[in-house]
Amino acid sequence: MKRIRLWMCAAIMILGTFAAQAQVMKSADLEKYAKERYGDKWLDAAFNLSKDLTLDKNESLTYQEVIQAPGMNKQQLYVALNYWATATFKDKQSITLNDKEAGCIIITSTMKNIAEHMGTISKYSISITPVIRLDIKDGKVRVTYTVQNYDVLDDVTGGFIGVLASDERTFGDSKRKADDKTNAFLYDRQWEIAKHYPFVQKDAQKRTCAKALVMTHAYSNAVIDKIEEALKNGIVGNDNEDW
Repeated sequence: MKRIRLWMCAAIMILGTFAAQAQVMKSADLEKYAKERYGDKWLDAAFNLSKDLTLDKNESLTYQEVIQAPGMNKQQLYVALNYWATATFKDKQSITLNDKEAGCIIITSTMKNIAEHMGTISKYSISITPVIRLDIKDGKVRVTYTVQNYDVLDDVTGGFIGVLASDERTFGDSKRKADDKTNAFLYDRQWEIAKHYPFVQKDAQKRTCAKALVMTHAYSNAVIDKIEEALKNGIVGNDNEDW
């Protein structure tokens, strides 16, 4: 009976850890993370970051880093990363490729509401769906993080005028289906990062895209940090070979 209780306690602790790891970071925590590193003046932060950012051949924002894992072979790294991906992304559909033989895991998961802006007419909510690719070899992992577009929910009645006119407006989640008729005033759009601030100076959505860029950059750092932490210390802190 005592063994069963101990096992149940351990299971509850692990499940609690999994719940906490349901996503890399909540948007509110990401904003705090971004402000601590880049300040809360989004226009200045985006401009400063753009000096060191380059778009790839597909005009996507791509980050790549090789994480060294000495002493761990390809199989061990694959198991550790597969464990991390499964524990971190609650929606199992997020893992779009999981190839042990090739040593490749690809994750596609949406980070909602990284930036919002209320204008005179419209209200925007921006989300991103990064593609996170993990390539695995003996002793190292290459992380590639790519975002090409901002996913935009544009509520054309959600601006200051709309709010004053009615208090019954709704504002749904980003990435709704194109044929969703829940509210005829809500539209999904995609803004190409390459065509907005800071890569384009004259931008009607300059302030919104400035914050979106900083948050996108901060999220790439958070993802890479979490992967490195998982490789070094495991997911729950006791997942090692010595048991």
